[in-house]
Amino acid sequence: MQMNTPSRKTIRLTRRGRAVLIATGAVVAATAVAVPLLSVDSEGHRRPTSLLIPEGWRSLQVYEAVDKALALPAGTTKKSIGKARLKLPGDADGNPEGYLFPATYPLKKKTTPESLLSVMVDTANQRFGGPPVTAGAQRNAMNVYQAVTVASIIQAEAVGKQDMGKVARVVFNRLERGMPLQMDSTINYALNRSTLRTTAGDLRLNSPYNSYQRMGLPPTPIANPGEEAMRAAINPTPGDWLYFVTVKPGDTRFTADYAEHQRNVAEFNQNQKNQKGQQARKNEKSPGRDQQSGQPAK
Repeated sequence: MQMNTPSRKTIRLTRRGRAVLIATGAVVAATAVAVPLLSVDSEGHRRPTSLLIPEGWRSLQVYEAVDKALALPAGTTKKSIGKARLKLPGDADGNPEGYLFPATYPLKKKTTPESLLSVMVDTANQRFGGPPVTAGAQRNAMNVYQAVTVASIIQAEAVGKQDMGKVARVVFNRLERGMPLQMDSTINYALNRSTLRTTAGDLRLNSPYNSYQRMGLPPTPIANPGEEAMRAAINPTPGDWLYFVTVKPGDTRFTADYAEHQRNVAEFNQNQKNQKGQQARKNEKSPGRDQQSGQPAK
């Protein structure tokens, strides 16, 4: 069913207050290699024995983490995909995005990028390929690959697990009404970035991942989702919501009313403005320091 909606240029579906989450993500990214135990090789070098892949990481982040964990030149893991013989669904067309399952993986002396990626994909197939997921996907008129794509959007957009089911419902409600998804996360994926702000120029991006201009789901997942996001994708929370915005940490508001959504967005923008003002005042009160001596600048 087609539904009359405001102009695509004016709808801002998912401009969300995620500054705290982005800061947290930076910490996670900096500690991607989990080292609960260290082994020492024959030359006395200590190396990590496990690798942690967080939920919501993109494939490029996974490749970089594998390179670092295995002490390989940058780009090695990405180049190994063609010879890894990954057991991906046909719809993936050889692209493992969405199927590098987030978990902690052991690193052995003979671990290679190919073997590690294969274990990640096999784990995803085990977690996503069972009857509950297959039935849930069919119940929502999807195949499993499409369900993984929806789960990846949920993983990128939901502030916490408590909101995942509602975000899933927004995705399905908009698809069912013939509305574009208009998710900033898909544009961020196309541009390989993470940001709170999407510009007017971004909305004109010529990309199949521009969900402001293109209808339906993006052609592939936009991240590697965890099980909670997949559960939300196949069991969305009942509701009529079409819009959501995180006004402040812990306060995500869902609505079916565009005018109400605009008021929520205005509150989000005001909160962002207030935070910037507070930070500016804090910086004014802090005396500048000479970068060399650490003494107050003159």
